[in-house]
Amino acid sequence: MTQVLLVEDDEKLGRQVAEGLRAAGFDPQWARRGDEALAADFASFALVILDLMLPGAHGFDVLKALRSEHHHVPVLVLSARQTTADKVRALELGADDYLTKPFWPEELIARVRARLRRPVLAPDANAVSLGPLRVDFSARRVFVDGVAVELTRVEFELVAALARRPGAAVSRAWLADHVLDPARDGDERSLDVHVSRLRRKLGDAGTCITTVWGVGYRLEDGA
Repeated sequence: MTQVLLVEDDEKLGRQVAEGLRAAGFDPQWARRGDEALAADFASFALVILDLMLPGAHGFDVLKALRSEHHHVPVLVLSARQTTADKVRALELGADDYLTKPFWPEELIARVRARLRRPVLAPDANAVSLGPLRVDFSARRVFVDGVAVELTRVEFELVAALARRPGAAVSRAWLADHVLDPARDGDERSLDVHVSRLRRKLGDAGTCITTVWGVGYRLEDGA
């Protein structure tokens, strides 16, 4: 059975989520405190479901520690905090998805399954393919149905940044800070222009880049 780490301090909700995961065929391991989660062996789990407001350590601290140790396990944040700022912060720290409470149990299971269907890349991966799109990191080239597409530096860095976290929403602020040179490429306000040009150059494969409203962009297989 696929092991999932559930980090949730609410006894009633935690029990319901664990039972739902078990009924869906997963093997949930339940941590009730943030410091308990920090002591977990993240590499043994296929996915982490993480609350934010936790005793012992805040969920953001758990997320930061997990990513700083170069663990690539997908993280789904499950929180009552509904502000865009919280969602963006979680995504910037490396969360792959964000679901607000209250929620439908069926939606949680659907998101868990969807995330587990997506590839998880190691940082030294040379390339990734999603649908008709292939991004070769080492050669710094992008192909659509096997045909090379000429991109500018910014356009390649944009698609590469999204491709390194396939299926995960990447915030506009993160993309602006890590991809754009303010002196040459503009700031966050010009990001949409670069993405629009990139989509046009990718043709039909441009639909692989989807907008996550209020947050940023996501690269999907376009299926």
